[in-house]
Amino acid sequence: MPNFIDRRLNPKDKSLGNRQRFLNRAREDLKRAIKDQIKSDRIVDVDAAHGVPMPKRGAGEPTFQPATGSGNREHVLPGNKEYMAGDKLSRPPGGGAGGAGRGAGQGESEDDFQFLLSREEVLDLFFEDLELPDMVKLNLKETVIHKPRRVGFTTAGTPTNINVGRTMRNSFGRRIALQRPSETEMKALADEIADLEKEPNAPAPQRRRLQALREDLEKMERRRRRISYVDPVDIRFNRFERQPLPNASAVMFCLMDVSASMGEREKDLAKRFFVLLHLFLTRRYDRIDIVFIRHTDEAREVDEDTFFYSKQSGGTVVSTALEEMLRIIEERYPAQLWNIYAAQASDGDNISGDSERCAALLREQLMRLCQYYAYVEIIDERETEIFGTTDNGTSLWRAYRTVDGEVPNFQMARISRPADIYPVFRRLFTRQPAVRTRT
Repeated sequence: MPNFIDRRLNPKDKSLGNRQRFLNRAREDLKRAIKDQIKSDRIVDVDAAHGVPMPKRGAGEPTFQPATGSGNREHVLPGNKEYMAGDKLSRPPGGGAGGAGRGAGQGESEDDFQFLLSREEVLDLFFEDLELPDMVKLNLKETVIHKPRRVGFTTAGTPTNINVGRTMRNSFGRRIALQRPSETEMKALADEIADLEKEPNAPAPQRRRLQALREDLEKMERRRRRISYVDPVDIRFNRFERQPLPNASAVMFCLMDVSASMGEREKDLAKRFFVLLHLFLTRRYDRIDIVFIRHTDEAREVDEDTFFYSKQSGGTVVSTALEEMLRIIEERYPAQLWNIYAAQASDGDNISGDSERCAALLREQLMRLCQYYAYVEIIDERETEIFGTTDNGTSLWRAYRTVDGEVPNFQMARISRPADIYPVFRRLFTRQPAVRTRT
């Protein structure tokens, strides 16, 4: 039977085997801690390493220990100066293990310790309860697209990459160093020979001069043939190396209904949805802005803390959020320079007649600017059987269904628990055969 040896290097200051065993044993505690941190952290901080507090109880490696209550010990520890083999020891006070059974306020307690999770481990724990497939995880961790960049010159390459300027400069320097006769020098010498040859009865010194010039011209021609104008050693090619492609800028609009009908459960599901969308976009773009818009019967742009945790209630006019988004795009995010994404979370309640206006705004204006728009309607778990597979529901849902049927980059889904977020992201992460162009 073959023997397999794992020679992979462990992370710095970590025992990989022990770390994996601890993660498997403490998975439930770690998942609970990650959930609590994600609820309280900022969206942009979710995709990072996290220090998770873990109780020391139960965190140690399992070991075999003698039953201290049995009374018999068959060995003496090294360095013992008080007892000899065969001595009888009295039991500790209290009849149990030494120090066991302390009352409240007595002795020392065990402090929590910080267990640092890497970004990959955080993503795995976060996605686990959302029931996302491995396909989604791979897309979230995809590599950046690269493009070739000029980084100097090289002596080998393809003919299409020849740098003519650098090649001719090298050729000129080599011809000067090797003293290759120039065209001007040879022409002057040939003209002088032609002038001397015009005199048939030239004196002897002139004939000797003509012979010497002819020999010099022949030497220059031989030297010129030997020293080529462009030699292979002169040729230089443009050198390229791959560099990350500077991604275009992207902006994500998070629109959420914060009227009286949206409770903590609804806001928690909404934040999970926004976190996933943010993780996806940060893998695609080096620069991404997040704009938070919350609305009741009026909408305004807020920061993340206010978006999720500020207490506010009132009536519901969804079109105010769409109008606020249009205003911000016109002021700060021109569609020709930014990739615009939007995610809207609502329970579907809306004032009478406003849902049709929302559909018209999406169809006629917003969807011409957006790369992708996702609408999530949060319903009660008891309503899943009623509305989960039908087009019936709130007036906002029915109005948005008309947009969903006309615009390919608009997606909508109902969710009642974390696992229901998957269908929207399944459609979001699937690579489309053709890229839609804006009009």
